[in-house]
Amino acid sequence: MILGIGSDLCNIDRIEATLDRHGERFKNRVFTEIEQRKAESRARAVAATYAKRWAAKEACSKALGTGLRMGISWKDMAVTNLRSGQPVMHVTGWAAERLRAMTPAGHEAVIHVTLTDDHPWAQAFVVIEARPLAPGAAPRA
Repeated sequence: MILGIGSDLCNIDRIEATLDRHGERFKNRVFTEIEQRKAESRARAVAATYAKRWAAKEACSKALGTGLRMGISWKDMAVTNLRSGQPVMHVTGWAAERLRAMTPAGHEAVIHVTLTDDHPWAQAFVVIEARPLAPGAAPRA
């Protein structure tokens, strides 16, 4: 069953201007070290990579039903990539607590995320699914 859906559209030029204006302070406040390494490794797409991750965090907060309020932190949500390139959303802190609270007993939460960009736009969609656990199985951490 679907527990939450979120989407966000982000202007890459706006993120680039914020990076130019606030640099490390902005990066360190919003993005994990892993997200920063990924973005900085993409010489021709640094701002687009940050913008997609910004959009993913916004979309995830919406799927959690909170938006960026109620104690959720930017770094409570982070995007990494599988070797295939598929993005994966990780939640910690208050976001993880919220996810546990909204997941029905006997289910595990699975966060699906997709990212795209076409200058000047970056977009993310997040769907949170509750999957029934097999009898006797424990939820994945």
